[in-house]
Amino acid sequence: MFLGIFVGLFLLVSLFFNTLGIVSLYRFPDVYTRMHGATKCSTFGTLFTVFALLFYSFVRFMMEGESRFLVLMIHVFIGGVVLLISNPTGAHALARAAYRSGTVPEPAVVDALENTKKSKGGVAA
Repeated sequence: MFLGIFVGLFLLVSLFFNTLGIVSLYRFPDVYTRMHGATKCSTFGTLFTVFALLFYSFVRFMMEGESRFLVLMIHVFIGGVVLLISNPTGAHALARAAYRSGTVPEPAVVDALENTKKSKGGVAA
């Protein structure tokens, strides 16, 4: 019973943050804030799914001693690490491509990259 409640709470938190990521795609004004909201929320939400699976497989492995739950823990852990690396990296690449294609942030945002390009004579770092 404790296992089901704990895993269920993790999955509810995951569902909440992934839903916030979906809402951010519709509510935020430009590509940069949308990408920020979606990336942060989906990474955090999916990590809670990873935590739920890790906890579930750890408890089942300790109770039953079957090696398939150990294999599941290893696979889920590797998937979580890959998610932590690839999600922010992909968002950075998309934001950089959007900036280079001429999509500028909303006017209220300070454009430090443009200021850097101007001070270096038009060459971006």
